[in-house]
Amino acid sequence: MSEKVRVRFAPSPTGYLHVGGARSVLFNWLFARHHGGKFILRIEDTDTARSTREFEEMQKQDIKWLGLNWDEGPDVGGDYGPYRQSERRSIYKEYSDKLIAGGQAYYCFCTDAELEAKKQAAMKAGRPPQYDGKCRHLPPAETALKLKAGERGAVRFWIKNLKKYTLDDLIRGQVEFQEGMVGDFVILRSDGMPVYNFCCVIDDHLMKITHVLRAEEHLSNTVRQLMLYEAYGWNIPRFGHMSVVLGPDKQKLSKRHGATSVNDYRLNGYLKEAINNYISLLGWSSPDSREILHIDEMAKLFTTDRINVAPAVFDGVKLKWMNSVYLRNLDHQDLWTLLLPFLRADGPDFDNVSVQWINNAVGALKTSFETLVEAIPLFKTLSDSNFSVEPEGVEVLAWPTSKSVVGAWFSTLNGKSEEFISDVSFNEIQKQIQTSCGVKGKEFFQALRVAIVGKPHGTELKQLVPLLSRASLMNRAQKTLEQCP
Repeated sequence: MSEKVRVRFAPSPTGYLHVGGARSVLFNWLFARHHGGKFILRIEDTDTARSTREFEEMQKQDIKWLGLNWDEGPDVGGDYGPYRQSERRSIYKEYSDKLIAGGQAYYCFCTDAELEAKKQAAMKAGRPPQYDGKCRHLPPAETALKLKAGERGAVRFWIKNLKKYTLDDLIRGQVEFQEGMVGDFVILRSDGMPVYNFCCVIDDHLMKITHVLRAEEHLSNTVRQLMLYEAYGWNIPRFGHMSVVLGPDKQKLSKRHGATSVNDYRLNGYLKEAINNYISLLGWSSPDSREILHIDEMAKLFTTDRINVAPAVFDGVKLKWMNSVYLRNLDHQDLWTLLLPFLRADGPDFDNVSVQWINNAVGALKTSFETLVEAIPLFKTLSDSNFSVEPEGVEVLAWPTSKSVVGAWFSTLNGKSEEFISDVSFNEIQKQIQTSCGVKGKEFFQALRVAIVGKPHGTELKQLVPLLSRASLMNRAQKTLEQCP
């Protein structure tokens, strides 16, 4: 395949970038990179009632965060702009006029009420709810008078030749569309805005798009687009329709399945590398069946013949596992850089820690969280401003032996001089207190844990104690003693 491959992602800015959309971005980006081609971002904002520039910016930021930058599009430019459909209205008018002049389209002045009544009547009679062609044969002079008088009409494509259409789909193989599936369809609304099937054909042709990889729900639109390509005498790009993404219950993935937008996952502390890697496996597989793949490896291996026709099932548990793999493979300093914004949201406690402390803390705790958000409560146990004895801890302090254990812990710390207690020293201190207090097992370990982290369960103390200064440990022990009966 030549280097002239050009693919596009064309979102409607009516909401967030969801998982299915992110997969379309990724697959198109990988296809372009695999073939040394271009990836174009085009904004399909002709739904003026629902499209907003705010949603457009959010979607673009999500795509940028994933690292899937576009070669042409808004904010980047290119030779085939504008890249927002709302800025291309004169182009659509020009090409609709060409169809009208060639007798392949016509103005339709039927009102919404008329069209709805015809639709209901057709359905009641058992006929397909297709337009009945009332305005097909309006004399040009009459049409001109209506338009001059300010009457607004939509433009419909005139289906003159009923025939079967065949699509050689890159993913699904031969797909047939039987004759009579659609009636004369609108290409320009009465307000001059183009409909999806019309403007995407015009734009794909003028932007020299060679391959269209898109979601399965667009398959039903393809027959209308094939008709338009035929009417203009244009070459048809290669289409590939990807299967839907389902939730664990085998229903289409939606908000009820949890976080489904890229922004949700970013805010919940997922890494872009894990998101890209996992989404790549939603319907595609590498030739060697590896699951953990760097994005450059994906691009090298990505071909459409590896895309599965069967629906892909989104597994949040597997995504979280994959995220944990990427987290644990990070250098400690790199992981800390990602963690810090999440930790700062709760206060400045970690702004002035040493490099050694960071290495020790991250090394001790990174196997205990799978997302950056899950790390927050773990690191909060190391923050003095967040220390408090929780209700479970209060119950432990009510045991007859707890006060002596906490008191001995405080006294032992007071007799030390080092700034931090090593894990070796901590083990020795535990043995000393057990002997002096005559307390072992649950009564000893849970009381000591409450004095250190405020609760009787959690990360191993031998990992936490070396991360807390002796002054901090003494302060916590003192607060705990105050709550012993």
